[in-house]
Amino acid sequence: MSLNFERSLDYLKMLLIVGFLILVGQKFGYGIAIIPALPGMLIVILISFLALTVKDSFPKLQFPAFAWASLTALILSMPFMPTAELFLKYTNEVNFLGTTTPILAFAGISVGNKIDKLKKLSWKVFIVAIAVFIGTYFGSAIVAQIVLKLQGII
Repeated sequence: MSLNFERSLDYLKMLLIVGFLILVGQKFGYGIAIIPALPGMLIVILISFLALTVKDSFPKLQFPAFAWASLTALILSMPFMPTAELFLKYTNEVNFLGTTTPILAFAGISVGNKIDKLKKLSWKVFIVAIAVFIGTYFGSAIVAQIVLKLQGII
């Protein structure tokens, strides 16, 4: 187990910036006040920081940081846990869709930095992308059709 303090500090800086962007995005996009959402965002940042630190501290464990964060949040929010009520009270103030904008921006930057690798994959990526888009579209349409039929809306 090794802990790189400089890298951990970089993680913390990045998470604080993303957290701030999420709070501002929520304010303008969804009208959610920043102050009530701040404790929930700090909890999300703390869990994310711990997940990244654990992943870096145990490099031989092939378990992604996202999985560590999800597992931690799941455990903290389980109904029988003493942390559940407080955890959910604060994190429910953070709008999930508000978190997607900075995440997708970073994903776009990440892909943009690897454009040469994507070019080497050639036309096969296009075929896979089209198949995924079509599958997602029809899958969503089928689920919507079933739900709307069950509710008697159509």
